[in-house]
Amino acid sequence: MQQGKNNFSKNSNFAQWKEWKISQWWLKQYAALMKHTEDLREWYRIHSRRLHHNFHNMVAGHRMAGPISYLVASSALAIILTLTTLYAPSYMVTINGETVGIVTDDEMVEEAIAAVEQQGTDILGYEYQVEDQIDYQFAISLRTDLSTEKTLENYFYGQLEKLTGEMRKYQVLVDGTVVGVAKDEAAMEELLENLKVRYVSEDTVSSQFLNTVELKPVYQVENIMTMSEMEDALLANKDGSTTYTVVAGDTFNAIAYANDMSVSDLKALNPDVDINRLMVGDILNVKELTPILSIQTTDEVTYTQSIACPVETREDSSMYVGSSKIITQGVEGEEQVEATVTYINGQETAREITSTTVLREPTTTIKAVGTKEKPKTASTGTYRWPVSGRITSYFGSRYIFGSYSYHSGIDISTSYGAAICAADGGTVTYAGYKGSYGNLVIITHDNGTQTYYAHNSSLLVSTGQKVYKGQQIAKAGSTGRSTGTHCHFEVRVNGRSVNPLSYLS
Repeated sequence: MQQGKNNFSKNSNFAQWKEWKISQWWLKQYAALMKHTEDLREWYRIHSRRLHHNFHNMVAGHRMAGPISYLVASSALAIILTLTTLYAPSYMVTINGETVGIVTDDEMVEEAIAAVEQQGTDILGYEYQVEDQIDYQFAISLRTDLSTEKTLENYFYGQLEKLTGEMRKYQVLVDGTVVGVAKDEAAMEELLENLKVRYVSEDTVSSQFLNTVELKPVYQVENIMTMSEMEDALLANKDGSTTYTVVAGDTFNAIAYANDMSVSDLKALNPDVDINRLMVGDILNVKELTPILSIQTTDEVTYTQSIACPVETREDSSMYVGSSKIITQGVEGEEQVEATVTYINGQETAREITSTTVLREPTTTIKAVGTKEKPKTASTGTYRWPVSGRITSYFGSRYIFGSYSYHSGIDISTSYGAAICAADGGTVTYAGYKGSYGNLVIITHDNGTQTYYAHNSSLLVSTGQKVYKGQQIAKAGSTGRSTGTHCHFEVRVNGRSVNPLSYLS
């Protein structure tokens, strides 16, 4: 090639020489592009020398060599441009014997692997490495057949997905707190759906969790829960301290008050407990159990309810102030109600009346109310403790004197001679000695209820006497069938003994 260049004389056509230089430059560019293989270098060596020789002969022997040489050079240039535009030297990437793409630079593969390894490490929690056998084979490829880095990443992500799919478990979180880990996402989703419809009825229009529930993929875990264990965990009480153990001196009313509850609410949480027969050691639920996962349902209901009778009052001077009686009893009306009711864990929390339709109007009740000044000895309807002291024996079954027996009241321990007072105003209907009761006072109150005060050392009232609430009626003792100084106190309604603790304030 260098020798061909020296054959141009100083008097040769400069334009022809320039054309030759241009063709040489393009041949060098093409050769640089094709130098990756011995075959391409050989092709360049043979064809460039042939082109140079032919061009030299044409210039030396023909006067038309200028235009012809220009056409030859232009054609060669066009071929080179076409080849370099459509084709590129490349590498066919083979992984474990499978062709996965074509690249111009193996760095593209390394970058794809690095990205996937970083992602795998973040997911799995340990250093993840691609360990496949990767081979590269040189090729001339259409540029349109070249792979993108994203294509290679997708292949390696697919391999990572296979691995993580085998290892993946699902961590269950409620409001950000981990409850446990489940193996099967589909089974976990099914369990959550079953819990969501736990309180659904034919009137339910919506059901949802009040908490945020998440299923988070995890890969390195030690303990996996069964679906039964997961259900128990989700419905477990989250407050931890929801029971109370009865101790000596406790009453149902006092327990309710101490836990900021009404007696009816306490009873609702302990439906199997006899509030009149509390025993030391009994365990009570003292507040509503709230599961870790709470479910809210909304029902749209239609029902009928009574309409209270309007009341017309008439003054009666023959009756005490605070007392009343019905002269004419009205008849309740009836209305149809449509309402939206909200429940949380099956317990009603809100009720919105959306419409009412009167089906029957009520009639008026006429009631007489007393205007006569009430005497001090009149009953108030509430009861005070007859004496201060510790309860030594409760109402109901008890073991005493070597056998089980029914105790019709409560025993209140006190000192000998302590003042025994009337629990409420009323009339003394018995005052004397009465068998196992010993010295006994019975007071009949204005509503017919009676209170008993037994085992007194001495009595301070007599039969027929009016007494007021808090008035001393006897002195404490241990007469009758008694094991020590105390006051045996009973409350009887319609002649039947009831638990005094349900009446004492």
